[in-house]
Amino acid sequence: MMIMSSVLMKGVSGSRGIVGDTVTPELIARVGSAFAIFARHGRIVLGRDTRPTGPAIEKGLESALILSGCTVVNVGIVPTPTVQVMVEMTKADGGIMISASHNPIEWNAFKLIGRSGSFLTSSEIEKFFTIMEGPFDYRGWDGMGSLSGDRAAAEDLHIGRVMSVIDAETIRSRRFRVALDSVNGAGSDITRRFLDELGCEVIPVHCEMSGTFPRGAEPIPENLADLCEAVASEKADIGFAQDPDADRLAIVDEAGKPIGEEYTVVLAVEHQLSKKTGRVVINQSTTKAVDDIAQRHGAPVARTRVGEINVVEEMMRHGARIGGEGNGGVISPEVHLGRDSLVGIGYVLEMLAARGDTVSGAVKRLPEYIMKKGRIKLPDGGLDSSLLGRIARQYHDQKISTIDGLRIEFIDHSEFGGAWVHLRTSNTEPIFRIIAEGYDNRQVERLYAHFEKHIKE
Repeated sequence: MMIMSSVLMKGVSGSRGIVGDTVTPELIARVGSAFAIFARHGRIVLGRDTRPTGPAIEKGLESALILSGCTVVNVGIVPTPTVQVMVEMTKADGGIMISASHNPIEWNAFKLIGRSGSFLTSSEIEKFFTIMEGPFDYRGWDGMGSLSGDRAAAEDLHIGRVMSVIDAETIRSRRFRVALDSVNGAGSDITRRFLDELGCEVIPVHCEMSGTFPRGAEPIPENLADLCEAVASEKADIGFAQDPDADRLAIVDEAGKPIGEEYTVVLAVEHQLSKKTGRVVINQSTTKAVDDIAQRHGAPVARTRVGEINVVEEMMRHGARIGGEGNGGVISPEVHLGRDSLVGIGYVLEMLAARGDTVSGAVKRLPEYIMKKGRIKLPDGGLDSSLLGRIARQYHDQKISTIDGLRIEFIDHSEFGGAWVHLRTSNTEPIFRIIAEGYDNRQVERLYAHFEKHIKE
């Protein structure tokens, strides 16, 4: 098959691209060799999702790291948060997760994890990219590193960490019937084990760890038809959907209706703040429903640039109670500072069990907004760099943020009063994203179309 020419995306979590085009054997060797220097030739935890290209990339990284003197702990096919927990709890010097997350199957990526168990900070990632230019530091036969690894032990560590912050007995008392769609990805095994420990009856949907994605990789409503059918036909209490590396979570209610990936974080925030109030950190693209929930509980909200590490750094600065991103990524400092679908599952089941509630009942008590997300393929030369500035000047009388592209929150009594739009270039794909949110479909469709026209012109 001919490989289409693509761009190697360098972002806040590492590098990603299409395997055989921008992700090449040379790049794999450079990433491993550079990370060895970055991590001071120490102990590195290595994991991957189920993509068919994962084993070859894994072997290349192992070789580069071992020949650079590193002790490699390869835990195999596990979620990204499992690698993060493993790094933090075993005091490793770093970690690499081989996963392109929500990108299509032809993509793969290197998610780089620092000693804290979180992704590298912006300054650290810049340092890493500089090291990638070479030269590298290889060792002789008597200075090589070693290889070991135990997937079950890594899973046990992660599950145990989440279990320690939830009321497992209350959850077990509900005996939930749970449909689980792991898109045949890294969450397939560990999530079933976790749910089993919580006394749930699991109805597996796409949990084969085969590496073939039977639906779109993102757990968004249009990709969840099989899960919705399973929930309805099997009379499940809830459906959970993950992305290939299981750091994102979407929910389907007991009627087989997706509640939208934005509302995973909303439910988690409501649950945590109801127990103890505290600061909430979300990104610029996350639903306004989080702000409303936080206001109910007297909690301040901070918004950051899109990207897990941006949210994490702000949470660390202010000792946040909970954080997340509207793509279904829940971040709890109780467990570790990274997006984690197991944390989301634990919090939601604990809330439903403690309150004797259903998913639809819980959602009815949340603020209701309509959101539309879309993308525009970037031209080869990218967008006109002055475009967002011109749009910002046009709407100078609204609430403007330029920390990540352009976010406009419209004041009441204006054309799009109470709504907001976020315009930004993606960190993970060569596309431009438009996110619009408001109170009803008509308002949101008008808002989205208005700014889509701006961008395409």
